[in-house]
Amino acid sequence: MASAKLLEKLNQAIAAELQASIQYMWQHVQWKGIEHYAVSEGFKKIAVDEMKHAEKIAERLWYLGGRPTTEPSPITVGNTLEEMVSFDVKAEAEAISMYKEIMDIAQREGDVATREIFEEIEEEEEEHHDFFTSLLEK
Repeated sequence: MASAKLLEKLNQAIAAELQASIQYMWQHVQWKGIEHYAVSEGFKKIAVDEMKHAEKIAERLWYLGGRPTTEPSPITVGNTLEEMVSFDVKAEAEAISMYKEIMDIAQREGDVATREIFEEIEEEEEEHHDFFTSLLEK
């Protein structure tokens, strides 16, 4: 059975994914100006990716005997385009760091399935981080 620490980290990951999904979807809706047409669909796609991550993590947590949270981490949409993207870069960097920690815990506990799930998700988070950092570099 999974440790309490791993179950807690999985719930933190779910909260972060819910936060990201809502944050990015609202940014997709609120993004204005000429740049809107170039990147709006990217925000929407990433928001959906994040919701799928939350689902995958919740399914794993439930399988391991935990109860998935329904509360997102604090959502910070931002007021300007630069502020929005800065919040998103930070959220993705934090997720990548947390997922590396979860992979380490899962590895120590011999939980290969959880480690593999997070390897896949972490790779997608790096792609999201790249998308947002590219927007800041424009």
